[in-house]
Amino acid sequence: MTKRTELKAQPRAGRGKEAARKLRAGGRIPAVIYGRDMETRALSLDLQETEYLFHRIAVENTILDLVIEGDEEPTRTLIREIQSYPHKPGLLHVDFLRIQKGVAVEVEIPVSLDGIPVGVREAGGILEQIINELRVKCIPSKIPDVVSLDVSALVVGDSLHVSDIDLGEDVDILVESDRTVCSVQVPKVVVVEEEVPEEELEEELEEGVEEAEAAVEEESPDAEGA
Repeated sequence: MTKRTELKAQPRAGRGKEAARKLRAGGRIPAVIYGRDMETRALSLDLQETEYLFHRIAVENTILDLVIEGDEEPTRTLIREIQSYPHKPGLLHVDFLRIQKGVAVEVEIPVSLDGIPVGVREAGGILEQIINELRVKCIPSKIPDVVSLDVSALVVGDSLHVSDIDLGEDVDILVESDRTVCSVQVPKVVVVEEEVPEEELEEELEEGVEEAEAAVEEESPDAEGA
């Protein structure tokens, strides 16, 4: 089942861009937590601590105990959204979803392909993975860490579909059953076009220039008649 870990947070009073800038200038980032039967709470996180943690966990399905300053007990959460800078590394904002015991949640589970297919070992095929994450719905205690699929018996032309995955009755897969997860394909043949001699290229370019110039002359008004 999924792992649990901890992250410290502080209540946040200020809202808006200016408040967020001040937070980031002080080495912190804004965050919110929301969930059933609770008001959305504004929080702040230590940037360095958060980035370090997010590089060590699977943010899609790790249950995170959010230790909020002033609260008696940690709040169990899932990371719902992470906003980052578009052109450079760094976090901007994090959304947390409070989870409750016995209440089902939707999460993305990574798909791992185990083994080397027969079609790759013996026939030179290529293993292609089409689905890397699987969306499922279940109670928090049943969230899988990973969906592991044994692909060692696949020959060229074989494939595995979502319908081939069994996560038990307690986990509902929210992806269409006929979707292909992976397949072993014949290697694609790369067709190398014959190189055109430089002289021919120059002739084609010259012809193109002449045609363009002629078209311009036809469209331009007669200078004498203007």
